[in-house]
Amino acid sequence: MSHSNHIKIVFLGTPDFAVEPLKAILHAGYPVPAVVTTPDRPAGRGQKVSQSPVKTFALDHHIEVLQPEKLRNSEFVERLTSLKPDIMVVVAFRMLPEVVWGIPRLGTFNLHASLLPQYRGAAPINWAIINGESKTGLTTFLLDSKIDTGKILLREEIEIGQNETAGQLHDRMLAPGANLVLNTIELLASGQYKPIDQATVGIRADQLKPAPKLVKERCRVNWNFPAVQVHNFIRGLSPSPGAWSELTDGKGQTMTVRLLKSTFVSTFKGNCLPGSIYTDGSSFVHVHCALGTVSIDEMQLPGRRSLPIKELLMGFRGIGGYRFL
Repeated sequence: MSHSNHIKIVFLGTPDFAVEPLKAILHAGYPVPAVVTTPDRPAGRGQKVSQSPVKTFALDHHIEVLQPEKLRNSEFVERLTSLKPDIMVVVAFRMLPEVVWGIPRLGTFNLHASLLPQYRGAAPINWAIINGESKTGLTTFLLDSKIDTGKILLREEIEIGQNETAGQLHDRMLAPGANLVLNTIELLASGQYKPIDQATVGIRADQLKPAPKLVKERCRVNWNFPAVQVHNFIRGLSPSPGAWSELTDGKGQTMTVRLLKSTFVSTFKGNCLPGSIYTDGSSFVHVHCALGTVSIDEMQLPGRRSLPIKELLMGFRGIGGYRFL
């Protein structure tokens, strides 16, 4: 780490995913005069004001925290400029205007949790799993004026397990992501690099898969899909925001449940209605899809915590009389 003592870094990020690279930058000995994160917001049922994981970490390490409502705010831009950062590192933050990303002398780069140009957008980890990919990865790239389109600096491939959830993949990406950030800082500091234009990666525009934000309506399970797709959908949204569906007893009683773990059972095409349930009432719940069957392994009933299916069935023996809509 020959450069570390004189390369000054300002870090921009918000969620847990961003804490790991920030930690690695500090451990490597780089000075971090400030971090930029989202303003504190009321969250949860009690609407208690909560701060981002990056802010919590920065305060614990006595680093100045900047939380502009608007990124073009002149006081904020002046403060950033006065810090004279050599590099700015962005991990899971919002889009930056050029007046911000143009400040550091060696550039501003972003860590994105996919193999760009695939899965541009807010939820790359989730969508790679939802789409049944067997591999994804991490990419660092230089910022430009569009979202996730800048020139690629470094990439690393990561395999996706057959039953891996988005949460498990997220956690597995933390260490390699932090590592890639350190390698990219070294690369920029050395000046010896040729960034790769995303248009030259060899993927046609019509082959690009997006990774849009996961709004509630997008998280509803469609039982008219093949079982493999339903399984990928459930694990791609687990643990958060969680796939959901409605259970009905056919007499007008319905409830919304979250489905957090599943297993693909078979591709057999029975003549059952998609969404119909097959259970022994104590150890398993199988749901018929348009093609094949999935086993629901973890589920959350309204107002309850999420439970493994055997535990849930102890208190809900009559589930066989229901079906999913």
